[in-house]
Amino acid sequence: MSEILVLYYSRDGGTAGMARHVARGIESVPGMRARLRRIDAGEAPQAADAPPSARVEDLAECAGLVLGSPTYFGNMAAPVKLFIDRTSGLWMTGALIGKPAAVFTSTASLHGGQESTLLSMMIPLLHHGMLLVGLPYSEPALLRTKSGGTPYGASHTSADGRQPLTDEEKALCQALGRRVADTARRLAATPPAG
Repeated sequence: MSEILVLYYSRDGGTAGMARHVARGIESVPGMRARLRRIDAGEAPQAADAPPSARVEDLAECAGLVLGSPTYFGNMAAPVKLFIDRTSGLWMTGALIGKPAAVFTSTASLHGGQESTLLSMMIPLLHHGMLLVGLPYSEPALLRTKSGGTPYGASHTSADGRQPLTDEEKALCQALGRRVADTARRLAATPPAG
């Protein structure tokens, strides 16, 4: 069974809730499993049911990545950037080249910079040679959503952790997980060119 890494940082719980739905989407694809990991910033004690802290090696060990961060001033949270900055060894060996990846974010306000955050998270993944997967408008929830959701990745308007995920936001998180898992499965089944 192949694993897709769902790697996230969450301070108020919105991004963590999204990560669980992304994992459900991954596990709906036959032969695929989610490896749920959190970026530990050492800010507060974690709940007993919190996933393990992420290691850089998790990236190399998985067939794909779905990366999540809350939005801070239209950008990814500092702990996410710090974790990514520790992956230069993987970049030097090309360990992530050709693996599918996607991104998701949670914001405190509707116009809090969701799309710029998603785009900022894509940049280091492109430097790693990963294949970015988004959400096409063929996803019905993308056309119905009144809160989060973009073609760049799943998003959620959390109102500082007080607003639960909407049905559309849950559906888009699951669709994003499915798309990355299905892409990884198809890539694994494709013989190398040449």
